[in-house]
Amino acid sequence: MRKHTMIKKFGLFAVLTLLSFASLIACGELGNVDQGRVIEYDNEKGLVTLIRDFKADPMKPDYTHLPPYIYKMPKDPNEIGALPKAGKRMKLDTENKQIVIFDAATQNFKTIDYILISQTEKVSGDDPQVYDQAADKPRIFPVIDREKKTIAVYSKRQKILTTFSLPDEYFALPDDTWDSGDEVRIYYKEEGKAKRFMNVSKTDIFKK
Repeated sequence: MRKHTMIKKFGLFAVLTLLSFASLIACGELGNVDQGRVIEYDNEKGLVTLIRDFKADPMKPDYTHLPPYIYKMPKDPNEIGALPKAGKRMKLDTENKQIVIFDAATQNFKTIDYILISQTEKVSGDDPQVYDQAADKPRIFPVIDREKKTIAVYSKRQKILTTFSLPDEYFALPDDTWDSGDEVRIYYKEEGKAKRFMNVSKTDIFKK
């Protein structure tokens, strides 16, 4: 019942937002649509920084293009969907046991080899391993244990729960280094100024 309610809740907003995007173009108000993963969000300044996804394939996104793009959020609060969560994890490559992050210090991507501790595949969003049934809400990831030097991450898109170990130096990095930022869609007419902002991760429940 909960999953059905979520689909109704998120699906309606997604459809209405996408129709609104389409209507802008249909009415002749030509502009551009951009999409990508959020790596930084400054609520006070109203700025969102993202890595563009040039592939536009929801199951195989391409977060490999630099530099990051910065957008000013829309002035009209009615044109803003759910506020984004930022994260620096760009890719979880379970086949090669690597994680790709955006390194804020170098403003570049960094590929890190990890030691696999455990991995569970085909983990749906309502699985007890990632969803707190009693509290009726998703569990918080990543789970970082600095004493044991382990990190657990959950990719909702890949449906994989992975726990791995890294060298000591990486545990000094902020927690959001290992988290995936929200996927967002932006309609704009002027470079760097969003006219409409949609948080795809909060509307397409298979995303993450």
